[in-house]
Amino acid sequence: MSREYIARDPRTGKPLNVTKSKSKKQFIETLEGPWLAINDLDIIPLANGEIPGYQVSWRSKSYNLSREDGILGLTRIKGSKAIEAHKSLLMALENDKASVRVSALKALPEVATQKSDELFDWLSVLLDDDDLSVRQAASEALSISAPVFPSGVDIIIHNELRSFEPNRSKFAFKGLELLCEAWPEVACDHIDELFLEADANLRLKGAKLLGKVLVKAGHIGWDLVSWALNDDDPRVRRAAAKTLPRLAKIDTRIATIFSERALADSDSQVRISAVKTIRSLDKDSGRARELILKGASSKDNAVRRACIDMLPILYGEEVLRGIAIDLLKSETDKQLIKSLTDYATDDSIEGSEAQKNRFLAPAPAVPKLDREVAEAAGKSIGLEPIMPNKPNQDDDSEEKKQPLKQKKVTDLYRSVSQDDMMGYDDDEY
Repeated sequence: MSREYIARDPRTGKPLNVTKSKSKKQFIETLEGPWLAINDLDIIPLANGEIPGYQVSWRSKSYNLSREDGILGLTRIKGSKAIEAHKSLLMALENDKASVRVSALKALPEVATQKSDELFDWLSVLLDDDDLSVRQAASEALSISAPVFPSGVDIIIHNELRSFEPNRSKFAFKGLELLCEAWPEVACDHIDELFLEADANLRLKGAKLLGKVLVKAGHIGWDLVSWALNDDDPRVRRAAAKTLPRLAKIDTRIATIFSERALADSDSQVRISAVKTIRSLDKDSGRARELILKGASSKDNAVRRACIDMLPILYGEEVLRGIAIDLLKSETDKQLIKSLTDYATDDSIEGSEAQKNRFLAPAPAVPKLDREVAEAAGKSIGLEPIMPNKPNQDDDSEEKKQPLKQKKVTDLYRSVSQDDMMGYDDDEY
């Protein structure tokens, strides 16, 4: 069986992003409560108010259910009866009683998965309801529905993001955050529109969502990061710069371009994020080395410190020593001067005796045969001097007991015999 072909980057071996990102399928959790114990045939009559009360036993407890519970029970109805449940829910949404409208809004997201006609129109209306509890329930229903029905709530979430009521805006941004995971392309459209707003707080909230769409949205997300890095508000640029280290893992070329721009930013926190991004880039990249050298001469003390700490990782001792000597000419920070001085010092020449000894090469090993020959001759090579073996005391006592052999005394002159001439010696026998 042939395997599916995957296009990969020839440098990194990572798969190329050549297709659209797949959206994450979202599900709406079923609400739990005593209404789960209602008989299927009694759910719609109870939701329509045709049954005044309903007794159930749920989790070993008895409950007296009302119309509101019957409306929540509409979430259980699937298939062919979903049309009747949809009609019942529409009736509840326009009911005069606030508690009934609240229950209808809680059931709306899951009922909409079966049939959604007119439901989101009512959701838009109830967001401006006179009752606070209804408005709260409508905002919650919006955040739940956003990742499942992006087109159905598109205009609604656009308006709610810009609401002057903090609670409504909060739930709208919560829905947009879920939309970033399920439909990143749609979320990018909303973030793009937020960057066009005059309110810097809206632009900041949009910039904080860039990290969630950076991977899945591809080049669309990269464009948003680029625009945010040019924003007038430093808070927006900081939020965008924090996404650069993550971008470096996806596309080093784009991350390098953005980091170079952020390194020249007027805000120190943006520059620090740029340095962190450069540290995560390929250390063999010539452009990354140039950016580190540029940052080592920055006016920002924190940037200089971060870049100078990276110099030993990028360069060898000889090159590092030359760079440190050049940087010492303009450095004013005491701590950085100490670090650069350590880089510029050659311990093998200017160091202490112990430091110089670390650079000495060890003596070559003596071959085993040469060592044995030296030991046999009573010499030592790189070892302790060989001491002569001490004679045993027992041997000394035996030698003392044996009579000493008297040496043969010869006259000053004697004639040479035939045995002497032939080399015979009687003493040897």
